[in-house]
Amino acid sequence: MESLPALLLGLIALAAAIALGVGCMALLRFLASKKATQQRTEMAAARQAFHRQRERLEAKFLQLASESGKPRGLQWVNCDFRDEVSLARDCETGALTALVGVTISFEAIEGGGMEDVEAVGNLRAATAVFQYDQGKWSTQGRAIMNLEPLEAIAHFRGKLAPIAD
Repeated sequence: MESLPALLLGLIALAAAIALGVGCMALLRFLASKKATQQRTEMAAARQAFHRQRERLEAKFLQLASESGKPRGLQWVNCDFRDEVSLARDCETGALTALVGVTISFEAIEGGGMEDVEAVGNLRAATAVFQYDQGKWSTQGRAIMNLEPLEAIAHFRGKLAPIAD
């Protein structure tokens, strides 16, 4: 049979271990809550920044997309942007991505091999891609052809995670 002092020491050690575990759990909950608050703050700032910069971003998108040479043999004529913005987070880096539905019109480039293709004049649905980094939105003029924003997020699941409004 154990002596009373040894038993008391064991109970004190057990109580200390329980208190430490409870404290660690509380700290983890606090840190998770703090991170969620920071993400909500970042999200609000990103949305506001996108709204403020939208006209410039759309013009830059059209400029870069037109200069890309894609699709081959076609020239970008117009790009109509929809109002709705879908946000997603890059699963690897955590960076924010904004996806905006667009309707694009093209015309054939003379000598580009597309002059006789009847479908050249058809309007095309696509998604314009924008990136948020260090408080600024930018674009590389990337268009995801034939997919609406939510379809693009679903298509790239595992790479992009949707962010609920």
